[in-house]
Amino acid sequence: MSPLTLGALYGVVTLIVMFSGMPIAFALGVVATGFMYVFMPASSLDTVTQNVYEEMASITLLSIPLFILKGAAIGKSPAGKDLYSAIHTWLHKVPGGLGIANVFACALFAAMAGSSPATCSAIGSAGIPEMRRRGYSPGFAAGIIAAGGTLGILLPPSITMILYAVAAEQSLGRLFLAGIGPGMLLVGLFAGYAVYRARKEYALAKAVYEGGGVKSAYLETEHYTLREKVEMLPRVLPFVILLIGVMVALYGGYATPSETAGLGALLAMVLIAIVYQVWRPRDLAPILTSTIKESTMLLLIIGMSLFYSYVMSYLHISQSAAQWVVDMHLSRWLLLAVILLMVIVFGFFLPPVSIILMTAPIILPPLKAAGFDLIWFGIVMTVVMEMGLIHPPVGLNIFVIKNIAPDIPLKDVIWGVMPFVGLMFVAVILLCLFPSIATSLPNLLMGAK
Repeated sequence: MSPLTLGALYGVVTLIVMFSGMPIAFALGVVATGFMYVFMPASSLDTVTQNVYEEMASITLLSIPLFILKGAAIGKSPAGKDLYSAIHTWLHKVPGGLGIANVFACALFAAMAGSSPATCSAIGSAGIPEMRRRGYSPGFAAGIIAAGGTLGILLPPSITMILYAVAAEQSLGRLFLAGIGPGMLLVGLFAGYAVYRARKEYALAKAVYEGGGVKSAYLETEHYTLREKVEMLPRVLPFVILLIGVMVALYGGYATPSETAGLGALLAMVLIAIVYQVWRPRDLAPILTSTIKESTMLLLIIGMSLFYSYVMSYLHISQSAAQWVVDMHLSRWLLLAVILLMVIVFGFFLPPVSIILMTAPIILPPLKAAGFDLIWFGIVMTVVMEMGLIHPPVGLNIFVIKNIAPDIPLKDVIWGVMPFVGLMFVAVILLCLFPSIATSLPNLLMGAK
């Protein structure tokens, strides 16, 4: 059986097992073990545990549970709500200011948590009820939080980028820096849409009221004195200290990414202990339990995905697929378009972790041969995977929103996120036209590679 035929069989069997409802980690492990049993030497089965261990024996992966602990410390304490409230106080007079406040809160939280679902859940639990109470439509409120939550995998420190750096053998520091510009681009696009959508909903609410209808909460005005605004600033200060401390340690060369993750987790725990008095065992239990559950799930997926990729490589599936793509002799940009389309389709069904670890052996060699900067591509791929997080049928953030706002119909959530999928597509086009959006900062601070 040729490697390409074997690869097609490998992919079909994987999809069948996944659609059976089996958890992703176990599905990948079962398929990899099955193909190892049938197509590899019998002695290979004796090395399954060794292979999984060796694939995961990376110091870079150590940072993942530590970043998760940092995010849980913020998300499971009043810290996330305080951050959101402070930003809203200063932006409430801007059209769509509440929506913009949610985008900024998601961006700041993402820069501390590194996880999209954690960002979505922490900010959404406070932001969605507030937006709905002030007249925002359920779909818009859900959509902007779901989209803002995706910033968790783009803005550093990003767990997804850590895995890409491992898979692509690229500098994690450069990758983190490269994510800042595109992250700010998406924040600007989301905020701009929030202003446009808020103006549109305000005009509609005003027309209904002037026509004798019910007065929407949109038409109510809020007032905060300068003193009240200034009093809210200390709520943001601890987050700024945490963010600056982590960034200085990482980019100043004082700590490795894994050490930085530990520093960030320690600072977050100290912050909630001092500011919010969260230090008793009963207060820490939800934080530690959430960290253990999410870390175990994620690391199990990573281990099985790496094992899956090992079997794929041993059977020459990934090498043959990469050679097949190269032999098509596509132009550089058509090659990129085909690969990104494949990533989008995978994103309908798989989380970013699995996409990176399953596709990296196949797509990176042709891209490198075509002359693409793999750091830049990592950012573009991340934005495309962000689309998958909010795109049906299996957008992870859509279901996070349904969990924290179960009264919003799924149809409204889906229609609410679609404009943001379009904005992400615009961001991909801009990154292709102006690669310096991603590459200028790492080149400036770390030198041209």
